[in-house]
Amino acid sequence: MAEAHPVGFQWVMEAKRRGAKVIHVDPRFTRTSAVADLHVPLRAGTDIAFLGGLVNHVLANDGYFHDYVVAYTNAASIVGEDYRDTEDPSEDGLSTDPTGLFSGWDEESRSYDPSSWAYEGATDTAAAGDRSSSVGDGGNQGGETHKATAGGDAYGSGGATIGSKPERDETLQHPRTVFQILKRHFARYTPEMVERICGTPQDAFLEVARSLVENSGRERTTALAYAVGWTHHSQGAQYIRTAAILQTLLGNIGRPGGGILALRGHASIQGSTDIPTLFNLWSGYLPMPKAGQDDVDTYVGPSEDLAGFWGNMRDYTVSLLKSWWGDAAQPENDFAFGYLPKISGDHGTYRTVMDMVDGKVDGYFLLGQNPAVGSANARLQRLGMANLKWLVVRDLQMIESATFWKDGPEIETGELRTEDIGTEVFFLPAASHVEKAGTFTQTQRLLQWRHQAVAPPGESRSELWFYWHLGRILREKLAASTDERDRPLLDLTWDYPLHEDEFGPASDPLSAEPDGEAVLREISGTETHDGVDRALSSYMELKSDGTTRSGCWIYCGAYADEVNQTARRRPGRDQDWVAAEWGWAWPMNRRQLYNRASADPQGKPWSERKALIWWDEDQQRWTGHDVPDFEATKPPSYVPPAGSRGPEAIAGRDPFIMQADGKAWLFAPSGVVDGPLPTHYEGAESPVGNPLHPNRVYNPARRAFPRPGNRGVPTRSDVYPFVFTTYRLTEHHTAGGMSRTLPYLSELQPEMFIEVSAELARERGLEHQGWATVVTPRSAIEARVMVTPRVRPLRLPGGGEDGSEVQVVHQVGIPWHWGPNGISRGDAANELVEILLDPNTHIQDKVGACDVVPGRRPRGPALVEYVAARRAAAGLPTDDDVPSPCGGAELDADASEVTDGRNTP
Repeated sequence: MAEAHPVGFQWVMEAKRRGAKVIHVDPRFTRTSAVADLHVPLRAGTDIAFLGGLVNHVLANDGYFHDYVVAYTNAASIVGEDYRDTEDPSEDGLSTDPTGLFSGWDEESRSYDPSSWAYEGATDTAAAGDRSSSVGDGGNQGGETHKATAGGDAYGSGGATIGSKPERDETLQHPRTVFQILKRHFARYTPEMVERICGTPQDAFLEVARSLVENSGRERTTALAYAVGWTHHSQGAQYIRTAAILQTLLGNIGRPGGGILALRGHASIQGSTDIPTLFNLWSGYLPMPKAGQDDVDTYVGPSEDLAGFWGNMRDYTVSLLKSWWGDAAQPENDFAFGYLPKISGDHGTYRTVMDMVDGKVDGYFLLGQNPAVGSANARLQRLGMANLKWLVVRDLQMIESATFWKDGPEIETGELRTEDIGTEVFFLPAASHVEKAGTFTQTQRLLQWRHQAVAPPGESRSELWFYWHLGRILREKLAASTDERDRPLLDLTWDYPLHEDEFGPASDPLSAEPDGEAVLREISGTETHDGVDRALSSYMELKSDGTTRSGCWIYCGAYADEVNQTARRRPGRDQDWVAAEWGWAWPMNRRQLYNRASADPQGKPWSERKALIWWDEDQQRWTGHDVPDFEATKPPSYVPPAGSRGPEAIAGRDPFIMQADGKAWLFAPSGVVDGPLPTHYEGAESPVGNPLHPNRVYNPARRAFPRPGNRGVPTRSDVYPFVFTTYRLTEHHTAGGMSRTLPYLSELQPEMFIEVSAELARERGLEHQGWATVVTPRSAIEARVMVTPRVRPLRLPGGGEDGSEVQVVHQVGIPWHWGPNGISRGDAANELVEILLDPNTHIQDKVGACDVVPGRRPRGPALVEYVAARRAAAGLPTDDDVPSPCGGAELDADASEVTDGRNTP
């Protein structure tokens, strides 16, 4: 955190000054480790084993917050008798060993049918807005299509749904309660097993476990914080789920000082998912319509029978359609729902790259992205861009993705020739964050308005300017069209006022900016009544009759009372500790999600020192320091009437109002692509086996693209014996376009380097500050060597082939900011990374297997030959994959998406 989020880390240091204990779990010893009370090393890619060990410790030692768990989680819910766990033996009786698979696995499609994960007596149904197919036949809840569309990511701020309220045993003794299943599932995650898998010494692991239990419960809470890299694994979503299980068992969700903090503020990553840049989500985490959902009723109708606030999905959807198409969206035309595209498969960024390589994509927009450096398998990214007809790049500098056609690595190796590349590149200079106005959204879901400080230089413009003028020009060109396919564009609401100030007069439409506050007001939401247009205060005001508009329902209220609530800057010293007048947090400016859980079932704070909201019997409403994340007048004694739905179906003692049963899910009966419980599998490429499940080394449901140019490493490969992990530095920013071009930052981190231990340096003959070559099946890079104790070899007991020896695993740390352009130059770390994705979110892995040798890498065609020779030595297929600049690569017989060519069952 100190490395990647140094500004936010000041509050960790403030907490430490006041007595908080800081524990840092990381493969490397970093700037965070240096000031932590305890640094705990682990092997990259083994976090589920570590966290699962903590879950087992909590359960085995009765360290969980019993009253919280029974009342507020699904621990007491009973799962159907058809469910089989990864820890259960096969049903055919041929082996007593755990299978490593959940029930419902289909080997041919490499996907799960989760119908057997359902609660006792409950019929599994799909999530709101995603019910085009039934369970198990490729519909939302399971199957290959669900996996391909990143269906597990589409549940967003609300979970998947269940058919009915489950049967419960609040004694937690029934063998098929979630609680008992959880205990059995994690029973083998002992301190010994954690050490064997993670390389974490048992005494360090136990110190973490004891600290968590001691600092959790009725009177105390613990927070977990992670940088974005925690999601960059083939099981990234399950990493977060394991952390959520742990925090929920300890009573650390919905309470002050608790929670799981995803550190994602610096590039407005939170805002980019709230109002999404993702192919499978609409604004506010509404799922994209699927093929076959031809009207609003089909899309949202079944959700109206659900419990919780997803039952109001029609209100959110119609208000969104009205925001987009205004007067053109009317009940008579189903509020223009037919204008929307429908997805039928994987349309994510990496699937698009594969299609680019295969010559199936004509054009591509890159805004603030630099895939030639910043995306997995950078070589394949460039080969794909070389097959485009046109490419639009908007960035602050002439980044590698804008110049690959003349100076990319493939020009030097001879794989591409500039004169053969037909891609027409349009470079449009962009304004930086201080040269434009708008909101950033950060970890706390806090929207903060950034005022424009200076005018952008030259022809640099903001994204708002670019998209507004692009839309204006397209609409002008199509103004006379009578083609129905042009109506969605022509009917868009596009009447934003131009902003007149010292940075761009409204009289000049080519330089003037649309008014960003007007856009924010539209996103927040408005209602027209008696000809008067007013700003809405809450998503509770949204309606499905067409009278309200909101571009993002969770942001509704960001412009309440006709005031830009996100621009508030009242100092903390002038407020209470919640500081509700500093920016605006979605939804409804509440600062703690699910804060009903901060009070007990009767509505009294679990702890007076941790009081956040509580039920006031005299006022007959919830009150406290924060905005209640609960219906303000619903008493704790409220019991839903039979047949109730939507918010009315949530009981007065159920805090998790976006869940169909009002409970936090320790076990996910639906909605997760790769299993209802997290299970340790090895990362995408591993130098060791899986002692928990020897026959299931990898996540079986991972999203793989095994094809020429993207070969994976076999398990225990002698050719690629070491683990590498990529990471960021404080001095550079993401793919480096903003930092490698600045002399001040380039001076602080002037050259690409790798971090290795002294033991690995001796083993491979590496010299401190000398050169080394790192090679994987995808490519090879060179870097300066930093020999340092910050990266330690890990000793895994029982890690040998026969389970009797100690296996030493060396890890190589590789910062990922460099590329061939700028002042500070170097090879890109992402040349090494395989494109292999988490099946729920389609986020790429950042850990892989490699070899490290002394000296600089080969140049020109010799680099291709060197990498190919290493592949051949590892027994991998030959890559005859150089694409023609006007066609696609020839795929060989191995290039299936359902096999990966690794030598594992």
